[in-house]
Amino acid sequence: MAGPPQRAVRNGGLIWLTAPALGACSQVQSALSPEGDKAQAVAGLFWLFTAVCAAVWLIVIAIMVVAVLRGRPWEAAPDVEPDRRREHRVGIVVTSGTAITVVILIVLTFASFLTNMGFAGAPDLALTIRISGHQWWWQINYEAHDPSRRFETANELHIPVGQEVRLQFESPDVIHSFWVPNLAGKQDLIPGRLTQLTLMADKPGVYRGQCAEYCGAQHAHMVLYVVVQRPQAFAHWFNAQIGSAHPPQTDEQRRGQMIFMARACATCHTIGGTNAGGIVGPDLTHFGSRMTIAAGTLWNKQPLLEQWIAAPQKIKPYTRMPSADLDRGELHEVAKYLESLK
Repeated sequence: MAGPPQRAVRNGGLIWLTAPALGACSQVQSALSPEGDKAQAVAGLFWLFTAVCAAVWLIVIAIMVVAVLRGRPWEAAPDVEPDRRREHRVGIVVTSGTAITVVILIVLTFASFLTNMGFAGAPDLALTIRISGHQWWWQINYEAHDPSRRFETANELHIPVGQEVRLQFESPDVIHSFWVPNLAGKQDLIPGRLTQLTLMADKPGVYRGQCAEYCGAQHAHMVLYVVVQRPQAFAHWFNAQIGSAHPPQTDEQRRGQMIFMARACATCHTIGGTNAGGIVGPDLTHFGSRMTIAAGTLWNKQPLLEQWIAAPQKIKPYTRMPSADLDRGELHEVAKYLESLK
């Protein structure tokens, strides 16, 4: 699923290609382009607020214009008794305006409350996905009653079109916020609490999401893509993810696997079907099938992968991944191995 041309960026002598903000997305990332029932509710709420506020503004401006046109020059008259009838009329206008304002605020608050309440509910048989926000990447676990059908991935969420999905959120470090504006509203990830959101997509496509709560130095590079697939394509992807990683097929890939297992990589990452069982970083079992590297920071292309492995701190400062002490040949072989994990 190709995106537009990438953009070269230089940082400390290193050149890489960044994933454009809307790279692989099927459309503009916007809450005003809803492609799901929850997103449509948010868009409807936005237009309701906009219409009410615009009407109030127009009424206030109209009253102000009338007051200016009907106003009379002010003259000091300390001995003149105030016009009781006029003061009474002014009191009625002020009281009525205050009452109308209170009613409008109550109506808008109630509408917002009802919209927000609709985000949490989901049928018992809905697909359940648990998402953990880390500094700065997304851990995604597909839950199932049968343990053999559970699996973990990262930074790329696949869901079937036209089906409600229950998302459960948690955070092991700081507060994050999950937001895919085309599909649903925001949901915070709060340490020590399990929060929930339901979403459903109306048509297939790729939708960009991100963390919407400042969570540290690389908050802007905490991106997630939601891939909405037709049921048959989703089932195919799901079944492929359950299996272990394919063993390396070429000598180059086998050497890359040996290097990966011999270095610290295997103590931080998991690759199903191998001895790599680390839990510090993302699960890499099917890493080669993902669109991006480092939570949307780079496209998942071999030259960019080599640069990421060699100098992650130059590309994404303060990330927990250390630089790998590999020569150019070893970098190439490890990248070839990881690229084969599909």
